[in-house]
Amino acid sequence: MAKEKKVEQITDMEVDFAQWFTDVCVKAELVDYSGIKGMFILRPYGYAIWENIMNYLDKRFKELGHDNVSMPMLIPESLLQKEKDHVEGFAPECAWVTMGGSEELPERLCIRPTSETLFCDHWSHVVHSWRDLPMKYNQWCSVLRWEKTTRPFLRGREFLWQEGHTLHATAEEAIEETEQMLEVYADCLENLLAMPVVRGNKTDKEKFAGAERTYTVECMMHDHKALQSGTSHYFGDGFAKAFGIAFSDKENKLQTPHETSWGMSTRTIGGLIMTHGDNNGLVLPPHVAPIQVIIVPVAQHKEGVLEKAGELYDTLKAAGIRVKMDDSDNSLGWKCAQWEMKGVPVRLEIGPRDMENNQCVAVRRDNREKVTINIDELAASVSQVLEQVQQGLFDKAKKNLDEHTKECETLEDVKTFIETEGGFAKTKWCGDLQCELDMKEKAGVSSRCMPLNQSGTKGKCVCCGKECTTDILWGVAY
Repeated sequence: MAKEKKVEQITDMEVDFAQWFTDVCVKAELVDYSGIKGMFILRPYGYAIWENIMNYLDKRFKELGHDNVSMPMLIPESLLQKEKDHVEGFAPECAWVTMGGSEELPERLCIRPTSETLFCDHWSHVVHSWRDLPMKYNQWCSVLRWEKTTRPFLRGREFLWQEGHTLHATAEEAIEETEQMLEVYADCLENLLAMPVVRGNKTDKEKFAGAERTYTVECMMHDHKALQSGTSHYFGDGFAKAFGIAFSDKENKLQTPHETSWGMSTRTIGGLIMTHGDNNGLVLPPHVAPIQVIIVPVAQHKEGVLEKAGELYDTLKAAGIRVKMDDSDNSLGWKCAQWEMKGVPVRLEIGPRDMENNQCVAVRRDNREKVTINIDELAASVSQVLEQVQQGLFDKAKKNLDEHTKECETLEDVKTFIETEGGFAKTKWCGDLQCELDMKEKAGVSSRCMPLNQSGTKGKCVCCGKECTTDILWGVAY
């Protein structure tokens, strides 16, 4: 008799959260390791999650008037050097091509870590008049950043993302664009991925290299650490001046345009895992799950069971639900454990007794609650359960965020909170760089963001005691 296949076990998150995360990534078949350190293979199930994120965002981008384009993956060193702050910010992470075939290249070519310089060089050739603006572009691509320490999804050397780049006639238009795209990211995270966010501004120390202002959406993970999940940058006219981009306005006067960029990557899948996963593996929100319902026939060898399961499959598929049926010869226990590991939101069980009663049983992945469903009302009932799972996951994550965001008045309060509970320490901050550096050195936290929703109240800076009004969140981040 053949030995029964076993579902691979994962490390409990309470024992080793980092190992739990890696186990889920590999054993739930999201990624595999390649032969190059820090470059991961995105397997079909992992890529399907990314495709759903892509489709959601791409639709929103196009609704807002953005066009998809494709830029080269190589950037000449002379082009990269045109914006000083930008090149200095990315220099440690750049990988270079120095040979073409068997010949040494006359100039080093950087494998793109991001594409601002490529877009600016292009715009310098095609933008002439106010009629050419705004330029609203996006590209889906991979980028390369030579990270020293790597982990699946969270910090890879090569990763997939989208990068939007826009050019506007006025600062006001560009700032409006920057804030609008931040809201698109917040909507994606909260409504597709069920990940509640804090919207805010980065400090000057943490903003994107070359930006005047960086907006961010910050999320809290199971272990109360922060994950920067999407950023939107206002560049002002700095890049445009560096690249000689100019346009004639309606009065035929030469003006310099203002630029933005914004990006979200496969890092969000890492956030998805760490926000909702449990000790049995992935827990996927239905809106983003590649498979929303898995049908598992019970006693499938008995007459009519597989046929009835097939009918359920056809009904759900016709209703637009992403459904799969597992009619393999694995045991019922193996199937249930495997699909739990892969985070499918709802498992639908149908067996001989269910058939007699014209019903099936839906098992929720998020809380394992069982719901008996009348087969005549299958599509509507399953859709309702899926929405309950989606909302339940968001509510649970929001509770984690709210309960682990704490107002602190002193540096010692922050240090104690981070060491004993972890989360977001909310304080007042005077805006001084030295105070921000002291927080890192003395409390072990970095600034996460200055929330867009400011209280406006006065208080004392958590570091120096100076009276100020700015609210800021501190935390330990991935």
